[in-house]
Amino acid sequence: MDETERTLQTVGMLTLLASSALLLLGSCSHEPAPVAPRAEGEFEALWYDGQAELSGYVWSGSRYGERRTGEAVAIFVTENVDAKTHVKLDDPSKGDGVTVLKLNLVRDFQTGLYDYDTTTSVFAEVGAFRPLRVTFASQEWCGHVHEVLDVGKKLALDVQSYFEDESVKTTLAWKENALLGDHLFVWLRGLRGAPLAPGETKELPYLADGFERRLRHAQAEWQSVKVTRAAASASETVPAGTFAAVVYTLTTGDGRSGRVAFEEAYPHRLLAWSWQRGGEVLDSALLTGTKRLKYWELHAEGQGALRAELGLPKR
Repeated sequence: MDETERTLQTVGMLTLLASSALLLLGSCSHEPAPVAPRAEGEFEALWYDGQAELSGYVWSGSRYGERRTGEAVAIFVTENVDAKTHVKLDDPSKGDGVTVLKLNLVRDFQTGLYDYDTTTSVFAEVGAFRPLRVTFASQEWCGHVHEVLDVGKKLALDVQSYFEDESVKTTLAWKENALLGDHLFVWLRGLRGAPLAPGETKELPYLADGFERRLRHAQAEWQSVKVTRAAASASETVPAGTFAAVVYTLTTGDGRSGRVAFEEAYPHRLLAWSWQRGGEVLDSALLTGTKRLKYWELHAEGQGALRAELGLPKR
């Protein structure tokens, strides 16, 4: 009996065959471990279907005092992670697993001759979408930076940077109901119900996202964010079309103002976001297209043409 047959007998899930094959090929990404079936509600019916939601965006922001343009991709998918280490479980039968909704948010843009490639990963448990772990990586021609925020009784921060004085390992006191940077896009999306009623305002502890802190060379420090939901839905026009939208405005303790728009209809796609300070646009994006698919299987030559369905430029 070969190894594949033994695996199928032991695990009993055909979907693991695809991820095993990708691992043998040395792929940089492979199929998320299947999430165990549960009583189905609106969330479970969509997000436990074995696929990911991919959304493309036209991105713009500021770097070195000039306006930059590029692209962004947001990938939402459910996965199993270890409850203690918050690291993905390839085999859910091993370890103490917890189901998370993961957001991978990729921003790519060019500055003159050279480019920036950044990725944020947010892991939020699927009950109240409390953050468990947030990682950030930035690569550009001068070097790269990687950081991990891990949420336990305290917030553990590990930053590895090519800048002399920026690498640090430290802990911050955890603040209940706190929001961590791009975790905002998971929490505000309201996949189990809107976090704010129409017209409501909440002020919560907040830690700016790694992308914002990296480009400004700012330290990780607690501040506050004031979040207000618009009293009524609005019409939001983006390259992907015009949608009825739920709009949130934000004000942070470091002087930034933000605006985030979600499609009013379920599953409340992220339509647009914008962060500004003093009239300068720091980080903004508009939706160009969305697809649900198993993107980790689409690595063959020619399958890059699917980028057009996300509204992303051909490469």
